[in-house]
Amino acid sequence: MNENTARQGVLCALGAYFIWGLAPAYFKLIDYVPANEILAHRILWSAVFMLVLLTLGRRWPQVRRSFRRGRLLLALALTSVLIGSNWLLFIWAVNHHHMLEASLGYFINPLVNVLLGMLFLGERFRRWQWLAVVLASAGVLVQLWMFGSLPLIALGLALTFALYGLLRKKIGIDAQTGMLIETLWLLPAAAVYLFFVADTPTSHLSANDWHLNTLLASAGVLTTVPLLLFTAAANRLRLSTVGFFQYLGPTLMFLLAVGFYGEALSADKLYTFAFIWLALGVFIADALLAQRRRLQTA
Repeated sequence: MNENTARQGVLCALGAYFIWGLAPAYFKLIDYVPANEILAHRILWSAVFMLVLLTLGRRWPQVRRSFRRGRLLLALALTSVLIGSNWLLFIWAVNHHHMLEASLGYFINPLVNVLLGMLFLGERFRRWQWLAVVLASAGVLVQLWMFGSLPLIALGLALTFALYGLLRKKIGIDAQTGMLIETLWLLPAAAVYLFFVADTPTSHLSANDWHLNTLLASAGVLTTVPLLLFTAAANRLRLSTVGFFQYLGPTLMFLLAVGFYGEALSADKLYTFAFIWLALGVFIADALLAQRRRLQTA
């Protein structure tokens, strides 16, 4: 991996996580729209946005080659289910006042990335990385032991997104083509739900005001741009390195939840957050020390 490629990967990762960190503010603007309906709009308008983007970039020959690869299409069907599940769970969490637990999920995610990188990509686990994973696991177990509950939303978000990142890295398809095929897999179900099943005050686009329809259509851009940045970063960096930047998104979510939307940091969440933050501190310190050693030996 050359220096220019690594720099591009870092910039893509920073852009993706910054947008994701502020995304809850967008969903709060339309929290009166059911989560299933918002998800259908995310899929529909993402597909439209990707078709325009690929046309402008003249990438259709590459798309046609991808459609001839049956195993690739099946793999992208699986990633589409993972990312669609992640989208739905995240929208539901934000619009039902569980933004803190959503942020916890994305704090856990980089540690899951490191674990999956070791298990499936042959990336080596350093001693302090093991400690970080143990501390994160302890945070979840403490919540279960002391309060009899599990952060199911957080674990669901962390696992679905970490598995998505792993599979997309293993598949190796370019970000735009992969995103288009994923949205096309999800599009039939989304269109049937939106135009034939959903029957709410906001489900009839012709009856909505232009402001709401603009916000719903913007879901495509908000969905596609950071995901393209993320997949571009995943293809340019080690999976564990991509996970290093993950703290930016949940930090912004946490600040939004506590500072702007008044979510209470209850005792069970406080204990779990404390362990996760300690784990991330160990993880980041280890990464910085490893980088310093590489520079000294270069």
